[in-house]
Amino acid sequence: MSAVDTTNPAAPASTTECPIILTDRAAAEVKKIVAEQELDGDKIRLRVGVKGGGCSGFSYLLDLTESQKPTDEQFEMHGVKIVIDPKSLLYLSGVKVDFRDELMGRGFVFHNPNATSTCGCGSSFSA
Repeated sequence: MSAVDTTNPAAPASTTECPIILTDRAAAEVKKIVAEQELDGDKIRLRVGVKGGGCSGFSYLLDLTESQKPTDEQFEMHGVKIVIDPKSLLYLSGVKVDFRDELMGRGFVFHNPNATSTCGCGSSFSA
C-alpha cells in the first residue's frame, strides 16, 4: 500500500503498509454503497477515524468523503482508497474493519487489538 504525502505535492509517495486491515467483505460493502449512491468511485475515499465520546471514551468513525485534509494519510486496500487523520492513526494501528450481515445485526465491525475495554455494542473503546 502507498501513503501519499499531501503536505508536499512534489514529495514522492512513500511505500508503507496500511495500518488497518480492511477485509474483503468490508471492501465489497463499501464498493456496493458507492455504486448504490451513484458516487464517483475515483473521487471517493473511506475516512476511518476515532473521535472522543461513546460509552467507553472513543467512538469509531467511518465515512465516505471526497475531501482529504493535507495532514491525512492515504492508503489503498482491495481497491478502496482509505484516509486516516494523524491523531486517529495513534489508536487504529492493527485494527481490522470487517462487515457482517447476520440475523442479529448488519454493519461494519471493528476488531481493535489496542483497546483495553469496549462497550457492549462494540462501537466505542478505551485505550
